[in-house]
Amino acid sequence: MKKKVLVSWSTGKDSAWALHVPRSDSAIEVRGLFSTLSRRFCRVSMHATRKELLCRQAKETGLPVRAIELPYPCANKQYEAAMDDLIKETNDKGIDGIAFGDIYLADVKHYREKQLGDKGIEPIFPLWGNPSVELAERMLATGLEAYVSSVDLKKLPLSFVGRRWSHEFVKELPEGIDPCGEKGEFHTVVVDGPMFGNRIEVEPGEVVQRNGFAYDDIRAVR
Repeated sequence: MKKKVLVSWSTGKDSAWALHVPRSDSAIEVRGLFSTLSRRFCRVSMHATRKELLCRQAKETGLPVRAIELPYPCANKQYEAAMDDLIKETNDKGIDGIAFGDIYLADVKHYREKQLGDKGIEPIFPLWGNPSVELAERMLATGLEAYVSSVDLKKLPLSFVGRRWSHEFVKELPEGIDPCGEKGEFHTVVVDGPMFGNRIEVEPGEVVQRNGFAYDDIRAVR
C-alpha cells in the first residue's frame, strides 16, 4: 500500500522539489498541498505570493491546495494551533506523512518532528542532507524556473529581488549566502519545472520594503 503524503507548499523552488522527489517514488502517493497565508495581505508567508498565483501553481501540479489563513502578526501559538487543526484533518483523511523542503537546518527539522510528534503523521524531508550547490544545479538542470520574490536586506542588496533564480544569479551571490537561500537570505516563486503541467507566465510588479525585507509583487499574466 502506498504512503499517502501532503506537501508543505511555500510556492518556492524547494517546496516544488519536495513535491517532485516523492512523486518519483512508486511507494508514495502525493494527495495534496498546503500553504499558510497572511489573512491581512492574502499572500503566502515570507514569499509574499498572491493567493491567485498559489492557486495557479496548484492547478499546474494537478493537486488540491489547502490554504491556511493566519492573522498578522501571527504568534507562534496561533501558528501551532492552525497546524494542529491541519494534522487532525490529515488524520481524518488517512494521510500518513507531510513532506517539507528543508535542506540542512537541524533546528527547523527538529521543530517539525516535535510538532508532528506522536500524532500519527510522519515528517518527511526529501531534500535533507543534499549539498545546496549540488541541489541547486540539479533543480536548474531539470528546467525548474523560479523568480526571487523577497530578499533579506541585511544579507542581500535590493537589486537581487525580482530576478530569475539561475546559474548567473547563484554565481553573483556574495560569499556565505546559500545558493538555495536555506538560511532565509531570499525566497522564490516557482513558475515552471517537472512538477508542473504548463509554465505559468508571470511579470514583476511593485517592489515594497517592509521590516528589513524587499518584496516583488510577482503576478501571473492572464
